[in-house]
Amino acid sequence: MIIDLSEFMNSENEKITLEQTVIFKDSYLKDSEIKKIEPVTVKGECHLEEDRIIISGVIQGKMQIEDAISLKNIDYPFSFEFEEVVDENLINDEKTLDITDVLWQNIVLEIPLKQTEVTDFSEYQGDGWKLVTEEETKNTNNPFGELVNMWGEE
Repeated sequence: MIIDLSEFMNSENEKITLEQTVIFKDSYLKDSEIKKIEPVTVKGECHLEEDRIIISGVIQGKMQIEDAISLKNIDYPFSFEFEEVVDENLINDEKTLDITDVLWQNIVLEIPLKQTEVTDFSEYQGDGWKLVTEEETKNTNNPFGELVNMWGEE
């Protein structure tokens, strides 16, 4: 996403309104947990504050990530606010600003550690093991349960 900074110079505008759809190349997906990402909508503004450029707004989209249990690709919609102070080295010839990398860094921070759409755990079992819910772990006989009680006595 390229912002034309000449709008600050040519007019008395103190801010530039942003409303664009950004398509990320496959090269961005290479080193991330994201399997696929649909075009992302960016709405916000860019304004000058002293000698810095501040970009803020909302990023919305949908990514595909791996389900933590079934290992299938699942859709994960996201929407979040962001605010970035742009370094001088991102400004190209003082006329344009490419914030694609900045947007991508913010999106990568939104990837959940674990996400699942599995509701029926019965099919996830094998010889001597099965996947259980949190409630089932509380109801089972825990060999360390007595240690927890002893710890509370001190």
